Amino acid sequence: MNILLVSQCSGRALPESRRILDQFAERRGERTWQTPITMQGLDTLRKLLRKSARRNTAVACHWIRGRNHSELVWIVGNAQRFNSEGAVPTNTTSRDVLRITDENDWHTANIIQLLACLAGLFHDLGKAWTRFQQKLTDKDHQKNSKEKRHKKDLLRHEWVSLRLFLAFVGGDDDEGWLNRLVNLKAEKVPAWLAEMQSDGSKAFASSAPLKNLPALAQTVAWLLVSHHFLPQCPRDDASRFLQPEALEKILRHISPTWNRAKAEFDRDKERDLLTKPREFSKGTPFASTHWCRRVSTVAEEMLSNFSTLQEEHWLDNPYVIHLSRLCLMLSDHYYSSLKKFGATSADPDFALWANTRDKELNQRLDDHLLGVGKGARRIARSLPELARQLPVIV
Repeated sequence: MNILLVSQCSGRALPESRRILDQFAERRGERTWQTPITMQGLDTLRKLLRKSARRNTAVACHWIRGRNHSELVWIVGNAQRFNSEGAVPTNTTSRDVLRITDENDWHTANIIQLLACLAGLFHDLGKAWTRFQQKLTDKDHQKNSKEKRHKKDLLRHEWVSLRLFLAFVGGDDDEGWLNRLVNLKAEKVPAWLAEMQSDGSKAFASSAPLKNLPALAQTVAWLLVSHHFLPQCPRDDASRFLQPEALEKILRHISPTWNRAKAEFDRDKERDLLTKPREFSKGTPFASTHWCRRVSTVAEEMLSNFSTLQEEHWLDNPYVIHLSRLCLMLSDHYYSSLKKFGATSADPDFALWANTRDKELNQRLDDHLLGVGKGARRIARSLPELARQLPVIV
């Protein structure tokens, strides 16, 4: 057999490998040797090279099998000096010439960004409810015990946010309500607000607003109602949903009673609260010019990607809905932890508040919604890089 030997050794390994190779083959260059040899002789050569190998040893053996064909037989030492076929690089660089890390193979990354961003802009609409605003400014409420504070929170703001969103969507399909968002103008009392439904006594047992929504609106609505807690089935109804077939129709059953993660819902005592119309004496975020402008921009982007958004029902995609909710919740927790003035350009002197800090009013509601929407999108955008940025044990 006819072989070609290539040495890429360096340092002290170079003269040592040359000494051994010169005993078996003729030089064809400074770092190449060629010779006919038997298989036994080749095995002996390899053993000698391995016995004297150092950290800088790198010798490749090619079997010349024909005029235009050779085959890599073995490499002794540092195999990284050669490629998989035994070729030597012309040059090396530490620069990322191919920029492989810049390639994004997340096919649903943009979907997650849009869903998380829009849900972030809508997630706390329910805090505009007069009852919630009174709770923020009620000094006695802030001094009360945890049990009393929770008792006052009979209907969570997530559910009111859901009802406001449903009132805006109305009977439109997904393209219809997105087009209305694109043309959104700030107004204190929008006409559609009169269509907002309460969870009245007649429909108390069967009120399940999520079931009749178009697909995209249903996905956004789920993010709104679950951005603090996943809906929890009341204990007296829990046995009905232990069967797999019942879980497939779960959206038909979610009602205000499911939105109480920490306490049981007393159907008799809270029925009056559910039947009362929601009051928004100080308006809603739809009165904020900056908020409306941002919502309009996001809706326009969603319309430009509408064909992609309609490819499937994203609420049925656990991967997309889980990451969208994760981005929304992380952004909400982070932005709520910030001090009074956030980094968004919201309306000055906006009348509604989102939270308190040290028993003082902290963030205005439109500023909070804008900040959470922006943060949710930034978090979603960073997900493809997350695997490379997190610390790992090597």
